[in-house]
Amino acid sequence: MTNQLDDGSVVFVMTLNLYEAKTQLSSLVEKAADGEEIIIAKNGEPLAKLVPIRATGRRKPGRLKGKIWMSKDFDAPMTKEELAAWYDGDDELF
Repeated sequence: MTNQLDDGSVVFVMTLNLYEAKTQLSSLVEKAADGEEIIIAKNGEPLAKLVPIRATGRRKPGRLKGKIWMSKDFDAPMTKEELAAWYDGDDELF
């Protein structure tokens, strides 16, 4: 069985019973590391999925510089009208 990911790549999926998984764990881990997904079932009912760990890139500070804009008064207090609109017109709170 295969699954297609959002990026268009295809992942091979293997389903096996818990007993089989216990006896083959080291080889299943190797297959998962190579990109396969392994579904482990008990009595035919899927219980867990063994998947590869995806490498994550390091964060780069300033990567969005110049792409985000925020007004100078973004943290200014709201007016009574804005607060009333925020609380569905309930101006009794103010």
